[in-house]
Amino acid sequence: MVTNLLFAAVADPTRRQVVELLGVRPHRAGELAQAVGVAPPVMSRHLRLLLEAGVVVDERVPADARLRMFRLRPDGLAGLRAWLDQVQAHWDEQLGSFKRHVERSGR
Repeated sequence: MVTNLLFAAVADPTRRQVVELLGVRPHRAGELAQAVGVAPPVMSRHLRLLLEAGVVVDERVPADARLRMFRLRPDGLAGLRAWLDQVQAHWDEQLGSFKRHVERSGR
């Protein structure tokens, strides 16, 4: 089941842009901040929410433990995708019923 936290995470345009960037490759927080045009503390808050929602994960760089690389969690958006699939299936069923009704009534 999709959570409100996941919806909140992807509702913000800046966080969606971060998700798109991370879909290309992992990034450091500073790279993400620069790419989307926000201050590092603002990016930290966005990344914290994405981490809490399970959309991204962070890893320490072995050569420098101070650096953290952020990447998409492979199944981080699976709950959202499943919810959207359910909504679409419901509407497909409803529209199919409406179409059959209209065709039977000859209108």
